[in-house]
Amino acid sequence: MEALGARLGRACAGGGILYLVGDLGTGKTTLVRAMLRVLGHQGPVRSPTFTLLEPYACGALRVYHLDLYRVGDPEELELIGLRDYVEPGVLCVVEWPERGAGYLPAPDVLVRIEFEGDGRRLWLEAASPRGDGILDLT
Repeated sequence: MEALGARLGRACAGGGILYLVGDLGTGKTTLVRAMLRVLGHQGPVRSPTFTLLEPYACGALRVYHLDLYRVGDPEELELIGLRDYVEPGVLCVVEWPERGAGYLPAPDVLVRIEFEGDGRRLWLEAASPRGDGILDLT
């Protein structure tokens, strides 16, 4: 997860929207932590399970890590002002995006993670031309 996170982080240095789909414990936050490290973040990386959103400044790049696991109604995303965070040059990484259906912007890249034995199986899917570019660099 850390190796993939580092590769994705480098590929997303210009921003984008990534959806991370996977059960609890599959390594979604570990992947985000590795992305942030390669982008230059030096401090702690917390799972935003309770805060919903953790912002990070990685040089000129703003990164927003969202965890929607505890979202009961997608309209809650309006209350945190999600639309204000999604703009060009910003990287948004969203865990549990299905809980924000109808309120989240479309992803550039969809990352699916499943347990397989003692390891993980991953699928990366471009969902936009920007996503094609990100995966070309990964």
